[in-house]
Amino acid sequence: MAQLDTVDIIVLAVILLGTAAYFTKGKVWGVTKDPYAASFANANGGAKAGKTRNIIEKMEESGKNCVIFYGSQTGTAEDYASRLAKEGKSRFGLETMVVDLEEYDYDNLDAFPEDKVAMFVLATYGEGEPTDNAVDFYEFITGDDPSFSNSNDPALGNLTYVAFGLGNNTYEHYNSMVRNVDKALTKLGAHRVGEAGEGDDGAGTMEEDFLAWKDPMWAALAEKMGLEEREAVYEPIFGIVERENLTKDSPEVYLGEPNKMHLEGSARGPFNAHNPYIAPIAESRELFNVKDRNCLHMEVDISGSNLSYQTGDHIAIWPTNPGQEVDEMLNILDLKDKQNTVISVKALEPTAKVPFPTPTTYDAIIRYHLEICAPVSRQFLGTLAAFAPDESIKAEMVKLGSDKDYFHDKISKNHYNISRTLSVVSEGKKWGSIPFSAFIEGLTKLQPRYYSISSSSLVQPKKISVTAVVENQLIPGRSDPFKGVATNYLLALKQKQNGDANPEAFGLTYELMGPRNKYDGIHVPVHVRHSNFKLPSDPSKPIILIGPGTGVAPMRGFIQERAKQAQSGENVGKTILFFGCRKRSEDFLYESEWEEYKKVLGDKFELVTAFSREGAKKVYVQHRLKERAKEINELLQQKAYIYVCGDAANMAREVNTVLGQIIAEQRGVSESKGEEVIKNMRAANQYQEDVWS
Repeated sequence: MAQLDTVDIIVLAVILLGTAAYFTKGKVWGVTKDPYAASFANANGGAKAGKTRNIIEKMEESGKNCVIFYGSQTGTAEDYASRLAKEGKSRFGLETMVVDLEEYDYDNLDAFPEDKVAMFVLATYGEGEPTDNAVDFYEFITGDDPSFSNSNDPALGNLTYVAFGLGNNTYEHYNSMVRNVDKALTKLGAHRVGEAGEGDDGAGTMEEDFLAWKDPMWAALAEKMGLEEREAVYEPIFGIVERENLTKDSPEVYLGEPNKMHLEGSARGPFNAHNPYIAPIAESRELFNVKDRNCLHMEVDISGSNLSYQTGDHIAIWPTNPGQEVDEMLNILDLKDKQNTVISVKALEPTAKVPFPTPTTYDAIIRYHLEICAPVSRQFLGTLAAFAPDESIKAEMVKLGSDKDYFHDKISKNHYNISRTLSVVSEGKKWGSIPFSAFIEGLTKLQPRYYSISSSSLVQPKKISVTAVVENQLIPGRSDPFKGVATNYLLALKQKQNGDANPEAFGLTYELMGPRNKYDGIHVPVHVRHSNFKLPSDPSKPIILIGPGTGVAPMRGFIQERAKQAQSGENVGKTILFFGCRKRSEDFLYESEWEEYKKVLGDKFELVTAFSREGAKKVYVQHRLKERAKEINELLQQKAYIYVCGDAANMAREVNTVLGQIIAEQRGVSESKGEEVIKNMRAANQYQEDVWS
């Protein structure tokens, strides 16, 4: 047989790729999955080698009759899935399992047993996109002609399902994930039980929306499947075993390390949502000129990793809980004396996953792995009532768990977390009889916090800029301010880096050295998340940037990039930035930098400011937009791109309205036509948002 030379091999490879493209219609590479979120096999909780991807097979071998699939970006949908699983088992005796959508295949859903039920808990991410772990499922199930294992007609006539979505009404594509999946499943012949529920984070009603949906859903499902309700009794999913032969100094004990490589001091990439990079902070400084508020600028050095980013991406900061909150939690649970006791956590049923590596300590779990500072769930209080220190406290917990108005008045309006709630309800009496497993199951895993990157990858590919306001908010009726976990952690790191011997962020202290002093030298765990918030590929296109407050972060990166392109001789289009803050003298972010960019870009760059507290009347960026209506319309007619970053509920919504009005007035068309133009711009990625509620 003749030997193939290099040219032959290249030609064959091209033919093979072309054939694959034809038969897959580009689906193999057409998925917009986050390139930085690749599964990390050795990371804790990752799919193991040899593990089946056949959900039917898994259900049969583990004896399950209810599968709860989740698509989650920040952990909330996963938490709701776990809560449904626990309730299904404790109230109705269902054999439940919680499933990450990316860990199984979907082409055999047409073989899903008719006497079993599938639940879908699906968050919508960004502008109507699926979460990273749900991209493949979404592409498959909403595709033109999904290919299933059998030839059923209808394809999913066998499938009984329920659905709940997590969304934010400040986004145009509110809850599009659950709506589109529900529509696709129905079209394929599947049978939904009850209504497809929708939770609204934008209105702040997510938890109550979930609770209001689930009770009628359970009633409908019980009738459909012939389930009998029983008295709900807490049944642990995890077993806790104290390891008397180990101490916190034993080398195999995890003290907050996210996986085995970090424990052994040999962390390597890929770095992602399962495996952070412990990055040096190269620089940190204060941006505000006012005593009672802080805004941080930080430079995170990623040169020692394989991490990369593109301008407009997000950086994830992995925080630790503040020492005071850790101590309060240990104290109210009467675990202070056992703070450093080593324990193993074991799954008591085959499909459960321990959410962190063990053996570990009570302190490490509370400090590094649980969202102990988050507002407490009303449903969780009902679960804990059985373990109250006395009958009067139990009665109060039952009332809080069952009466949403009473719960709002006493707990949620004050943003109380779990330890504060237990302390307030019991008036300081210890809760020593709650199984610790209840907190591992009932509290969300401590999540990374995402920040829009405020630098250009073209200018500084190995350093990521972060711009963050420190959250320290006074709440009426609450004795102390509500403090953000991650931003106060960053403030403490900044204080330490700038010579403070005892860093204290508004009274909070943090374990800045990390587990076993692995964060010494001012380090922070990070990973990078891809974003679709991107400059036009053609730099000559005009851009309109609207970024008040820290919404200016990605705009700084965009302008940095355009200045660099101009210096390199490229033709750069008009770049106009609308920036707003309270006062020029207090919180005008990067004021001197804009002057430097103006020197480079000349007439191609313009900064329009809105200082809301300097005059008798408050002025915001949307007012400045309206004042420049003629110029804005002309830029839009030149195919300008619009970028909006910041508050979704008010600013972004009003900017959207004002732009529609500008188009209507300047072009002599109706407001509805103006709104339609904006909608079409969104669909063409010519109007992009990076907003938060």
